[in-house]
Amino acid sequence: MSTTALQILNDFDLRRTASRISILNIFMGTKIALSENVIEEQLVGICDRATIYRTLKTFIEKGILHRVIDENSLVKYAMCNSDFCTESHHRHEHVHFKCQTCGDTECMDDLPIHPVTLPEGYTALETNYLIVGTCKKCNQ
Repeated sequence: MSTTALQILNDFDLRRTASRISILNIFMGTKIALSENVIEEQLVGICDRATIYRTLKTFIEKGILHRVIDENSLVKYAMCNSDFCTESHHRHEHVHFKCQTCGDTECMDDLPIHPVTLPEGYTALETNYLIVGTCKKCNQ
């Protein structure tokens, strides 16, 4: 049985608004990361830019979504895995792949990464692993 937007909002003790449900449904219907502009285009007439921004921020804080930054510093958002964001997932300690052909960005949670040890005196707040190439779909 798959999780619904209402279940997620209940699980995270969030109010069930039409905007939140609509935004969650968009993410639940895709495996790729989405920019605010793409989300806005899909929600024309349902909610405004400020509501989308506040909702994305809330979902990130709760661990429902995480940010993905691509090679052009464009911020996209992706649904956290089925267990939702653990602290390491929330810090992006998994690989993201961006296709140079279609522009889709997706999480590659199962791809192993090697830990990075910073020199003494440095503290990491966020780590981004981005691979740019051609996706499976575009390689066919």
